[in-house]
Amino acid sequence: MSAWSLAFVPTLVRRERASLAAALCAPVIALGGAITLNLGLYVLMGRDPVAVVYAMLFEPFLSWASFSEVLLKAGPLLLIAQGLAIGFRAKVFNIGAEGQFILGAIFASAIPVWFPQATGQWIWPAMLLLGAIGGALWASLTAFWRVRLNANEILVSLMLSLVAAQLLNYLLLGPWKDPNGFNFPQSVMFQYDAMVPTLIAGTRVNVSFLITLALSVAAWVFMQRSFIGYKLQVGGLAPRAAGYAGFKEGWAIWLSLLIGGFAAGLAGAAEVAGPLGQLQRSVASGYGYAAIIVAYLGGLHPIGIVVSALVMAVIYIGGDNAMVSANLPIAAVRVFQGSLLLAYLIAVAFVRYRLERRRAAHRSPS
Repeated sequence: MSAWSLAFVPTLVRRERASLAAALCAPVIALGGAITLNLGLYVLMGRDPVAVVYAMLFEPFLSWASFSEVLLKAGPLLLIAQGLAIGFRAKVFNIGAEGQFILGAIFASAIPVWFPQATGQWIWPAMLLLGAIGGALWASLTAFWRVRLNANEILVSLMLSLVAAQLLNYLLLGPWKDPNGFNFPQSVMFQYDAMVPTLIAGTRVNVSFLITLALSVAAWVFMQRSFIGYKLQVGGLAPRAAGYAGFKEGWAIWLSLLIGGFAAGLAGAAEVAGPLGQLQRSVASGYGYAAIIVAYLGGLHPIGIVVSALVMAVIYIGGDNAMVSANLPIAAVRVFQGSLLLAYLIAVAFVRYRLERRRAAHRSPS
C-alpha cells in the first residue's frame, strides 16, 4: 500500500519581464563568481592566489606596453564576437569561427606567398578583403548543409574547423613552407607592403583595430536600426511569427553564417598581416572559440561585446603574465575562461527565471 502526500519542489518559472538592472549586473556578478571559484582552485594547486590575481587582472594596466597588447588581443575577439552575435540572436549557432578565422588567414596569405616581390599600398587592403571572403566561403559550406540537407550547423561548423586546421598544416608542411625557414612549419615572411600599418607608434596595435571599431558600430546599426536586423531578431525570438510574416528561415541562416564567416575571416587576415607577419600554425590560437564567450558575456549586444572583449583580452594577457610570475599552467587560464561563461549563463538564468516552490504530489510507501 502507498499513500499520496504533497511536497514542495523548487521550480524555475520564467519572469514576465526581465529586469534591465539585473541584466546589466549579470556579467559583473559572473566575473566575481568566476574569480572567487578560481581563487579556490589556485589555493588547491598550491599557487599564491594574490600573486595570480595581481598578475592576471592588474598587471595588464600597469604599463602602456601591456595595455597596448590588451588592445591588440581585443581586436580579433571583438570582431569575431560581433559577427557571431548576429547569428546567435537569430538562433543560428555558428561554432566554427575558428575554422573561418584560419581560412581567412590562408586566403590573405596567398598574395604575399605567391607574389613575394609585389609592392604597393594595395596589398594589405586586398589581403583583408580576400581573407574576409575566404571566411565567408568557408561558412557557406555550413549554410548549405544546414539549409539544403538539414544538418545541424553546430556540428557541421565545428567539424569544418578541424578540416581547416588540417588544411593549414598541409600548406605549411608542403607547398607554402618557407624553404629558408630551417624546416619550421611557416610561410615566408611577408613584405613590408603586406603588413597592416601601425596605428600607435611603439606598439603592435595596427589600423585593423579601427576597422574593428567601425564594424562594431555597423553591427549596432544593423541589429538595432535596420529592417533586416529586425527580421533576424524576430526569427530568433519567434520563429512561427516570423514565418507567418513571410520571413524565410533559409535566408536568415545564410545571412547569419556569411556575416559570422566574413568577420572571422577578416580577423584571421588581420592577424597574419599584423602581429604575425607570416602564416604560422600558431594562427589557430583559439580566438574563434573564445569569441563565443565574449559574445555571450556581452549579452549578444554590440556595446556589451566591446566591454567583454576587453575583459577577455585582459584575461589572455594577464594569463600570460601569471604563467611567468606565478607559475600558473595554461590550462588554468582556459579554466578561468570557461568558468566565466558558465557563471554568466547561471546568472542570466536567474535574470530570466525566478525560483519558486511549487506543490507536487509525492507517492510514498505505507
